[in-house]
Amino acid sequence: MSRTQTTICPHTQQPLLTREYPTEPEVAKVIETASAAQKEWAKVPLTDRIAIGHKFAAAFREMGNDDSIPRALTMEMGRPIKQGAGEIRGFLERADHLLSIAESALADVSLAESALADVSLADTDKPGFKRYIKRVPQGVVFVIAPWNFPYLVSINSVLPAILAGNSVILKPSPQTPTTAERIAACFASAGLPNGVIQVLHLSTELTSYVVQHPGVDFVSFTGSVPGGRAVEEAAVKANGFKGVALELGGKDPAYVREDADLNYTVAELVDGAFFNSGQSCCAIERIYVHASLYDDFVARFVAAVKSYKLGSPEAPETNLGPVVSVASAERIRKQVADAVKAGAKVLVPEELFPVAKPGTAYVAPQVLVDVDHSMEIMTEETFGPVVGIQKVTSDAEAIKLMNDSPYGLTASVWTNASANPASQDAFVEIADALETGTVFLNRCDYLDPALAWTGVKNSGRGISLSKFGFDQLTRAKSIHMKIQTA
Repeated sequence: MSRTQTTICPHTQQPLLTREYPTEPEVAKVIETASAAQKEWAKVPLTDRIAIGHKFAAAFREMGNDDSIPRALTMEMGRPIKQGAGEIRGFLERADHLLSIAESALADVSLAESALADVSLADTDKPGFKRYIKRVPQGVVFVIAPWNFPYLVSINSVLPAILAGNSVILKPSPQTPTTAERIAACFASAGLPNGVIQVLHLSTELTSYVVQHPGVDFVSFTGSVPGGRAVEEAAVKANGFKGVALELGGKDPAYVREDADLNYTVAELVDGAFFNSGQSCCAIERIYVHASLYDDFVARFVAAVKSYKLGSPEAPETNLGPVVSVASAERIRKQVADAVKAGAKVLVPEELFPVAKPGTAYVAPQVLVDVDHSMEIMTEETFGPVVGIQKVTSDAEAIKLMNDSPYGLTASVWTNASANPASQDAFVEIADALETGTVFLNRCDYLDPALAWTGVKNSGRGISLSKFGFDQLTRAKSIHMKIQTA
């Protein structure tokens, strides 16, 4: 078994960074340190923990004032350098929101709050009793972060876990090792006590060791379905019943209704499909268009895709970089080729993008029509700059196809709801029928920190962001006091 991991730069295919794996005894020591640090950290008043959180956000904001973060992302995972600042903005937006709601989200829950609308239970407590529910930390939280949006995804779990009084062991992807190191450095500069956050670079075997370790109380994983299944299986092998949150993949659909504004919709969906080279769990991967707009929509969509600049992510004019690896590129090309063999038609000539050659991580952006659900391109995650477009004749047909998927992360509906109240009513009916964690109207590929981020089916389980994101990182502890009277 190798003792090191090497990050390969996607666009140069040259070794970029190397990190050494710890031994099992060294990992055990990290977990022991995390456990001891957590017990002390949980005693720190919540207001003081939040104050350190604000200092952390300020330190990250200061770190993001130069181009070091975008440049590192470009070299490690291939994102065009001019797009890196967006991840900094999103990171801070989420951090600021989580900090703003932490005090209320982690406050004790009174009987009136827990009883909700039941007035009979929401009165003052029983004479001689005091009862309430505390939110207490899980303990040691193991966060396994992905490479595609490493800062944005990490903040979803790391910051609320720490604010709630947990300690965190953060494992970054081997593709983006410096991201976790920067996050830990910002917490250190904010005055977070030693041991409350620690970074580990781990092999698959060591990752399983940490998941199963009795000193780890909760695991938060973001990544592929096979990766999530491996984490779940490792957790089952642990003694006891360990909590696991799984944020997994998607095959996210869009539905363009007959009254959609194509001047707006096309540009939004092209960006939703091809930003970050389509390497987003909530990227648009399949589009269903009403027959009355289909031809016009496809023509406009293809024209927009042909204008993309695929090339070195270090070049300022590039807006489409390589995918993360040659292996990923080959898998995407095969999925397209299999669809073509099954009858699909490609609409974007690959010669427009000469850098996209076999043996490289560059994949030409592609649009496919004459597709159906017998093809993997419409049913299995692509995670690349490819989208299939299928014609539909009704809302009912669109709903059926959108739900015909093993995934259920997000879906978006595009309709002129602002000008037509009937269209807004139709959207609400469609949203109720869709089997996804999030339904968008006239937008896509975005995480609102005030809303719960969750998935159904193979897109995982658990919740991050919003006030509900704190729930999985804490447990309820009921306090039931009988007051003795003289």
